[in-house]
Amino acid sequence: MSEQSVDPRIVRTKKMLKEALAELIEEKGFDAITVKDLTTRAGLNRGTFYLNYVDKYDLLEKSEEEALQGLSEITRHANPSEVRQYLARKEVYPPLIRVFEYLSEHKAFFKAILGPKGNPTFQKKLRDFMETNFYEKLIPLHTHDAAKVVPIDYLISYFTSANLGVIQHWFESGMKYTPREMATMMASLSLNGPTGLLFSTIAHPAKEPPDHP
Repeated sequence: MSEQSVDPRIVRTKKMLKEALAELIEEKGFDAITVKDLTTRAGLNRGTFYLNYVDKYDLLEKSEEEALQGLSEITRHANPSEVRQYLARKEVYPPLIRVFEYLSEHKAFFKAILGPKGNPTFQKKLRDFMETNFYEKLIPLHTHDAAKVVPIDYLISYFTSANLGVIQHWFESGMKYTPREMATMMASLSLNGPTGLLFSTIAHPAKEPPDHP
């Protein structure tokens, strides 16, 4: 079914329920949420809920699928080997900026689902997504000599776990940096490594982040 054929009322209903889900996860955690909680927060009746979802688990699963699908559309044609070329020109890789813009646009859901009361299973789904859609594309660039030091599966695991941690910290710390600034930091961390950046930071202390409206 095309987006044009979807009833706007259904789109609005699902949006309201997704927003209610994010708010309630932040407040009480998913396990404690009931369908009544969701419909009351969204200002809908139970009948409307069950016209769209089987239960709260169905709402959660479909919301997660929608979130990953949105990221997939952005990263579909991403080429990680181009990141270094962009940085060499002192430019930020556009798809990476767009990823953070998408996370920002849907910050209520991502902050809740990746937070301490969120769904740990989604964190694994997101790591798997990052591996499949980005870091596995780096495998052809991984040299034989490098593989003797760090096997590719460990390298991918390191990058995905570290980058997920950066994203979670961004949400938890109030998103003080813009999507463009986050994309730049993520690329620098991936290409230069935290240790090299740490010693560089010690030698040249970073300025406080600017206040963004």
